[in-house]
Amino acid sequence: MSQRARRSFNPEQKSDAVRLVKRVGNLSRFARDLDINPNMLREWVKQASIDTGKDPAGPLTSEGRGELTRLRRETRTRQMERDFLKKAATFFAKEQVRPVS
Repeated sequence: MSQRARRSFNPEQKSDAVRLVKRVGNLSRFARDLDINPNMLREWVKQASIDTGKDPAGPLTSEGRGELTRLRRETRTRQMERDFLKKAATFFAKEQVRPVS
């Protein structure tokens, strides 16, 4: 049995599918008709409800998740810079302790 190539969906296709699921109401049947995994479609519906802000204290929106990823990347960069500066400061401190000939 050969595997089907992995498909990708753009945000517009996902939002259209979510809108249709909400209108039709039967997620499993709709997923079968579109040949989409029901669990994937269920995640799209869940993320869409999060993105609409129905629960402000709930999980991250797509925008918030993107910002969190960016901030984590910046934090890693700053930590690497800090560690480098610590090592450089230690190196130069040792150089200054040596007596001048």
